[in-house]
Amino acid sequence: MTDLRLAPKTKRPAGEPCCEPVVYPDIERAQAERMAEVAKALGDPVRMQLVDVLRKHAGEVCVCELVPLFELSQPTVSHHLKKLRDAGIVGSERRGLWAYYYVEPEALEELAAWLG
Repeated sequence: MTDLRLAPKTKRPAGEPCCEPVVYPDIERAQAERMAEVAKALGDPVRMQLVDVLRKHAGEVCVCELVPLFELSQPTVSHHLKKLRDAGIVGSERRGLWAYYYVEPEALEELAAWLG
């Protein structure tokens, strides 16, 4: 059996940090906030699937083509697309009654580079 001796507690002077940080963040606060917004928008399985479909299509896709892929109503699919658009992940163009969506390539590049 090993006998462990505990060092007596000592009080550090007021204002003195208890220890040094192990590492510092590489990203600035504004960049972290942008990436967090993108990550939050992608934090829903339906939105991930929508981005996947749009990314694979590599062009503009009508919302009417996306609705049959999910067991969701058209307003719900449009809501998810709006969240992705608000985060800058997808863009859209209106043509008559329909909206066409596409991935904004640079939106995911920053997050992908940081994760890589």
